[in-house]
Amino acid sequence: MASQTVGKKTACVVGGTGYVASLLVKLLLEKGYAVNTTVRDPDNQKKIPHLVTLQKLGDLKIFRADLTDEGSFDVPIAGCDLVFHVATPVNFASQDPENDMIKPAIQGVLNVLKACAKAKTVKRVVLTSSAAAVSINTLEGTDLVLTEKDWTDVEFLSSAKPPTWGYPASKTLAEKAAWKFAQENNIDLITVIPSLMTGPSLTPDVPSSIGLATSLLSGNEFLVNALKGMQMLSGSISITHVEDVCRAHVFLAEKESASGRYICCAVNSSVPELAKFLNQRYPEFKVPTDFGDFPSKAKLIISSDKLINEGFSFKFGIEEIYDQTVEYMNAKGLLK
Repeated sequence: MASQTVGKKTACVVGGTGYVASLLVKLLLEKGYAVNTTVRDPDNQKKIPHLVTLQKLGDLKIFRADLTDEGSFDVPIAGCDLVFHVATPVNFASQDPENDMIKPAIQGVLNVLKACAKAKTVKRVVLTSSAAAVSINTLEGTDLVLTEKDWTDVEFLSSAKPPTWGYPASKTLAEKAAWKFAQENNIDLITVIPSLMTGPSLTPDVPSSIGLATSLLSGNEFLVNALKGMQMLSGSISITHVEDVCRAHVFLAEKESASGRYICCAVNSSVPELAKFLNQRYPEFKVPTDFGDFPSKAKLIISSDKLINEGFSFKFGIEEIYDQTVEYMNAKGLLK
């Protein structure tokens, strides 16, 4: 073990301005890593103040790189031991998901992995995928349990084109492209598959996933409908604290025996079940609990058994997840 203490390990976090990435940078710095992170525009002071603040915690360098610009990751990844690819293009309002999300997501993954192959120092790459790459299918029935063996049905998505179909299609195709490239180029790849994330964010703006996760509390009708759409499309409302997702990234990066895909999901629920919980726990928000004939139960759960069997334990259950999120949203003045 002594050899591990010689010199500092360096990790590169791709897409550092994001919700998961910025917290991941913080956790890595707190663990003593030197961290390189990439942002599209390091000169944009509106986007990076939280990263500049994190530089007080340790050795953090901020690099300019763009997912669509091959070669822009060579410098930030050179000399790194670990690479976390967290960035993904998200544009739910896109009229052209093929060009706005799918192509850049695949291109981004390949550009990052090419830089890892070139660096020759990278021991392991951890890619953030999404439950949207696992759970969307035409399976009938209830009480289905989905695991890492399951993949979202891209043919169904591209032919039926349900609202926001571009995002799950982009996450599925990007993860598949990553596995193909990693196998062909002998890269040790792990993919983390988180469900809907919430919990306090370091970013200047409130991440869209928190808005979605708190839509029943805020009463935002557009987002409540999006949450219902999520249950209809993916089969459940499955939620995880963002800190647990980041902890899982670091855990799997460091765990030698880890391999393959890992679902990271703390709670499986449905819109009506979640509404009932929120209504009881936070009566002041008067969360409506009558959803008419909307399905009261999720049709499936996404299982984190593989991650737990690897030795990981979740720190936050549904109560802590929402208590911390409500506190964060109240501090921002967004749930009054």
